[in-house]
Amino acid sequence: MPSSTSNPPAPARRARATGRVTLAEVAQAAGVSPITVSRALRGERAVAPELCERVHAAATALGYVPDPAARALASSRSSHVAVLIPKLSNTLFVELLDAVQTSLVPAGYQTLIGVTHYDAGEEEAVLRSFLAHRPAGLIVTGRDRSPAAAALIEGSGVPCVHVMEVGAEPGGHSVGFSQRDAGRAITRHLLDGDRRHVVYVAAQLDPRTLERGEGYADAMVAAGLQDRVHKLLSPEPSSMALGGALLERVLSEVPDTDAIFFCNDDLAQGALLAALRLGVAVPGRVAVAGFNDLPGSDQMVPALTTVATPRREIGEQAAQMLMKLMRGQPVEQPNLDLGFQVVRRASA
Repeated sequence: MPSSTSNPPAPARRARATGRVTLAEVAQAAGVSPITVSRALRGERAVAPELCERVHAAATALGYVPDPAARALASSRSSHVAVLIPKLSNTLFVELLDAVQTSLVPAGYQTLIGVTHYDAGEEEAVLRSFLAHRPAGLIVTGRDRSPAAAALIEGSGVPCVHVMEVGAEPGGHSVGFSQRDAGRAITRHLLDGDRRHVVYVAAQLDPRTLERGEGYADAMVAAGLQDRVHKLLSPEPSSMALGGALLERVLSEVPDTDAIFFCNDDLAQGALLAALRLGVAVPGRVAVAGFNDLPGSDQMVPALTTVATPRREIGEQAAQMLMKLMRGQPVEQPNLDLGFQVVRRASA
């Protein structure tokens, strides 16, 4: 007795030697044209809901997977956006990536994630690899890069948005905040607390970290303390363990230090833990401030004073700006400054 259960449409004979289900086969199973299948799968509103349902049902039954390379070749554009970040182990960039992805996916875009490890040569290699796939757009971290990397972006013609910093050059697009202004603001907060021997401690030493240090120096000079500007800079990756070690170095090498501005919260968190272990009173003996307001900073003992940076909003706004560029729409504010906030807690 024949089964009453409806069977999925039987695929027609494969048109390709690869054995992949083709767009034409989905069209045949759905009883529509291939162009309707293409439009329905891209989510274009011009396709009637009933046709969309038939197309998606047929594609699911046949196991159809769109070929992004073929689509890009046919349309001279892709549905992929390449996003380059320095590190995946940094919570800041994970939050930014999540915001970008959350904004792009509902609009039909997928992200290609490239990690550069703060290395100019690695960034060039990642750019060459991604641009060979003709992405629809690019999101890159910062504005400082090698001439070769800058030439790759410029020569590709691919719309690009820079994040975490704000540029001013004509034709550029960026979403972020002034790292220098933020460094100046947190240093002023320490000075307003009657601290006069403030040291800037930094690791990794990427361009944004160095700009925070310039803001620190600006504030010290403005307060008439130019002879007390002291920076302890380490090229090592930023970590809690390094923060503890650098706290000990500062107190040994610059014993009159009464406040430390760490370039990142993980360093500052490590310094607070080391202070507890060593019996160094915070903020009594030395005030401690960080940067980025990473998870856990409000739970430290004492709670960490820091600078809150709007990384999720930066990711969202960068994705929205890039989508306008990819669609050929005007961008009202090509360089969008989202600001920052000094978060005053018990450590300083």
